[in-house]
Amino acid sequence: MIDTHIHLDDKKYDLDRSEVVKRALDIGIKKFINPGINFETSKNAIINSKKYKNVYAAVGIHPHEANSFEVEQLNDFKILAKNSKVVAIGEIGLDYYYDFTPKELQIKCFEEQLKLAIQLKLPVIIHNREAHQDTFDLIKKYSEFGLKGVVHCYSGSVEMMKEFIKLGFYIGLDGPITFKNAKLPKEVAKSVPIEKLLLETDGPYLSPVPYRGKRNEPMYIREIYRYIAEIKDLEIEVLEKKIYQNAIKCFKKLEDISET
Repeated sequence: MIDTHIHLDDKKYDLDRSEVVKRALDIGIKKFINPGINFETSKNAIINSKKYKNVYAAVGIHPHEANSFEVEQLNDFKILAKNSKVVAIGEIGLDYYYDFTPKELQIKCFEEQLKLAIQLKLPVIIHNREAHQDTFDLIKKYSEFGLKGVVHCYSGSVEMMKEFIKLGFYIGLDGPITFKNAKLPKEVAKSVPIEKLLLETDGPYLSPVPYRGKRNEPMYIREIYRYIAEIKDLEIEVLEKKIYQNAIKCFKKLEDISET
């Protein structure tokens, strides 16, 4: 198994981070991708990637952090992104659900980071909440320049999901697909082609059933794998292998980096 989105740098793991990683390894998780949400957490993601050989990093500015964005910062992120275990630019995107940052600042921050990803030939990890059309339009704008990546924690419609896939993007699903009343995520899970699917925890948030309400951690991803295997009518071993292959295709540096 692989957890393609886990915030291991989060303070909620400060007391037992090593144990969290060990528990996940013990149940068969082979790799983790830890995205940053600002410069400090991006640095911490790299620190974690150096401390734990199975952990990889992504660097970027989350839309909630876009208030402090200056174009000059891109140079700093460019330096971070050259670290050998940085596999993507992320977590970046748009969030219109919360009114933390004006839309125009979010869009500016997002667009500049898309350009950076293209320049560095890295995939992107996209955050999109209640901003489906603007997110899609910007991705489409830059897809002709080779932009690729994953729409993480996908919350849009089946129709929009198909449009993202046409642009070459993967769809990331996590804990909400297991929630009893999550009708739309279940429809997406049923419809998404297995070749374009990635699975993630987004820990410490969005714990799947039966752990909902508790701190999420990578080992809980097995519940998501089980749920998807049932929906897709696949043996779980087949699903695990396919998701791992998808992750390698999406985050190409994962295949190049030695685990020794």
